[in-house]
Amino acid sequence: MFVCLAGSFTTIVAMTLMLPFLPLYVAQLGVKSPAAIVQWSGIAYGAAFLTAACAAPLWGRLADRYGRKPMLIRASIGMTIAMSAIGMAGNVWQLVGLRLFAGIAGGYASGSTVFVATQTPKHRVGWALGMLSSGIMAGSLAGPLIGGALPPLIGIRKTFWLAGGVIFLSFLATVFLIKEDFRPAPPKPALEHAEAAQANRAVLAMLLTGVMLMVAQMSIEPIITVYVAQLVHNAKSLTVIAGAVMAAAALGSILSASRLGRLADRVGHWNVVIGALIVSALLLIPQAFVTAAWQLVILRFFMGLSLGGLLPCIAAVIRHAAPEGGAGKFLGYSTSAQYAGQVAGPLLGGFVGGQFGMRPVFLATACLLAAAAAYNWRASKRHTDTGVA
Repeated sequence: MFVCLAGSFTTIVAMTLMLPFLPLYVAQLGVKSPAAIVQWSGIAYGAAFLTAACAAPLWGRLADRYGRKPMLIRASIGMTIAMSAIGMAGNVWQLVGLRLFAGIAGGYASGSTVFVATQTPKHRVGWALGMLSSGIMAGSLAGPLIGGALPPLIGIRKTFWLAGGVIFLSFLATVFLIKEDFRPAPPKPALEHAEAAQANRAVLAMLLTGVMLMVAQMSIEPIITVYVAQLVHNAKSLTVIAGAVMAAAALGSILSASRLGRLADRVGHWNVVIGALIVSALLLIPQAFVTAAWQLVILRFFMGLSLGGLLPCIAAVIRHAAPEGGAGKFLGYSTSAQYAGQVAGPLLGGFVGGQFGMRPVFLATACLLAAAAAYNWRASKRHTDTGVA
């Protein structure tokens, strides 16, 4: 688990560290117009997540067939090559192409989720996935910070090469330190119709929850700086406070993920999912009416605490509901759903904010989370009533 945690952290850092300096790198690659720099930066950054969303179910299916450790080895060496090659890009087209390749070749974090979910005893799955989730979210938080600090010291290209070198260490640790007890699942008769329907309903509920989790985290991204500008009067501190607001939710999730995962192992993963969605929906309402930036920071932190339990619980419910030998495939679908939420969240926030104002963004997201909680409650009742584990 700790090798998976460290490897997931380093690969997520590598995927996100370019955020602060990506426009500068695009300009170095020959793009001159400010508008074109912004457009190409968005294309290059989103390219990796697009291909990762498409490839995740395939890698999950192959993990079920050939083992999870080979998928981790593939992902770590693939990311090593991709990050090193990005540092040698000669033009913006090569940059976009290499980011597309990074999305296909990567997937260490999602592969680690499959590995930990299937190798951990079922009564400890929530805690183990919570620990792994903390590492993944810490990587998302640390990536932009590291990306802001390294280029002035060693240059942009060497930053990519250094990231590739660190991921290569994760590759070595994966090869030599991870042991997998993998036995391909023997062919089994098809599930009874009722049992299959309940399993599919549980997986569908978790896919929806994964989308809503990312929507809740990402919906304010397009509006946060403008919203904070209405709350502070010192323009010089605007970006610092906006960054603190964004980081607060991630920090809360890092602190709570393993604890909520352990709680879910005791009281039930569905209960934690439903409770986290309800609490997050309630916390979004006062965010629409804050009068000071510190209030928004505190509310986002507490919202992060509540959302921290969702990722491990989503994976645990899928682990329990999926048929033997099919966990990787369904967890791959879950990863794709979360990437879809990362795309849908900013689109929703930008559209609602542009059409109706910024405060309705929080209220609209609260309604979506409340609806997801209601759907999960109904799905969990039907799941329990039929006695499907």
